[in-house]
Amino acid sequence: MRVLIVSDTHGSHRNLDAVLGRVGKIDALIHMGDVENGEHYIEAVADCETYMVAGNNDFFSFLPKEREFTLGKYNIFITHGHNYYVSMGTARLKEEARLRKADIVMYGHTHKPDLEFDEDIIVINPGSLSYPRQEGRRATYVMMEIDKNGEAHFELEYV
Repeated sequence: MRVLIVSDTHGSHRNLDAVLGRVGKIDALIHMGDVENGEHYIEAVADCETYMVAGNNDFFSFLPKEREFTLGKYNIFITHGHNYYVSMGTARLKEEARLRKADIVMYGHTHKPDLEFDEDIIVINPGSLSYPRQEGRRATYVMMEIDKNGEAHFELEYV
């Protein structure tokens, strides 16, 4: 199973379109919010199962603030992250994810990529496809692949 993980597109789809062309067929797309009225476009171009949440800039969106779902053997919790103060670190987010029995928690908001592999939880922020803030300011996303043995593997990629 191939899963594209993105965040913070802020209504700009140029890099999303480029990434979809680059990665080829995907089985799911996960977006951590700040789509800014782009949810219908994203669902249409992804042409697969999509999981999206509202971000702090999605003022008129009907997207949920948080979602929980299962991919393979993994319980996944996604949120934009601003309500968990992720700009100050991921401690509160991890605590909430553990309460929800999540194996993987994904967030956005900071526009900086993050991959953390704790003993009991995986934390993922794909960064931003439109307005990256990390050193070098290159747009980023994460590819998740669940292999034939059911194990998840993650790659941080640059546009």
